[in-house]
Amino acid sequence: MTKHEHPSLKYMRREVLPTAFCPGCYNGIVMNALFQAFEELGIYDLRKYVFVSGIGCSSWIPSPYIKADSLHTLHGRAIPVATGVKLANPELEVIVIGGDGDLASIGGNHLLHAARRNMDLVVIMINNLVYGMTRGQAAPTTPKGMVTPTTPYGNPEEPMDVARLIANTNANYVARWCVSQYLLLKNSFKKVLGEIKRGFRFIEVYAPCTTFVIRRENKTPGQKLKELMNTCIGLEKWEKLPAEERTKYIPTGVFREEDKPGFIDNYKQLITGLKR
Repeated sequence: MTKHEHPSLKYMRREVLPTAFCPGCYNGIVMNALFQAFEELGIYDLRKYVFVSGIGCSSWIPSPYIKADSLHTLHGRAIPVATGVKLANPELEVIVIGGDGDLASIGGNHLLHAARRNMDLVVIMINNLVYGMTRGQAAPTTPKGMVTPTTPYGNPEEPMDVARLIANTNANYVARWCVSQYLLLKNSFKKVLGEIKRGFRFIEVYAPCTTFVIRRENKTPGQKLKELMNTCIGLEKWEKLPAEERTKYIPTGVFREEDKPGFIDNYKQLITGLKR
């Protein structure tokens, strides 16, 4: 690493830079927060880490950009593939990175059951509110009223609150942060990588698609970040608001935090008991 080299280059494959993300895409902020978390934890060797992703813009983050072993698998199937990796070699730290379409739509059943099992995985879901890779169609997280190619008169459906849904399972850790809350996001990554190292750890990152959400609002990515600084508020503050005011804000924070044994420990205990 040279004197003027950015710390993120410790963890990125130089041969595939620059990235293929749209100008202003917030995926870069998420990547940098993750890399800074690694650096602050003193994790420089990623040989014990495996990254798994499905299909979508944010699924490109581990493959090809992170300098570590990765599996780029079928749409919606990142979590079962990651589960297989973890069961085959429990010593590995397995991290899933994907979008809301990949993890909450076609992969929603896998997300729920991995959380129910408290499977020993870190899952980072970048919620860009649409299917960004396929030109911005409505997704399970698309806000009500939003115009997309598949909802030209406005989305008539209520969006899925993924973080709150996973918080009502058996997961060890569940949090949501807006991409504008960089330090909180970075510290959350540090929490699931360095402090709570077992069980299902889920972090949702609210990061609207710069091309198919923000441009349709006639805003720049910078203007949207400033807006999110005001609309993303702490969960406790959000809960004190009148019901009619809550829709104006995005509640963020830690929805659930435990450090109980995960699936791997429970499975080992089961096997040990059967051998007696």
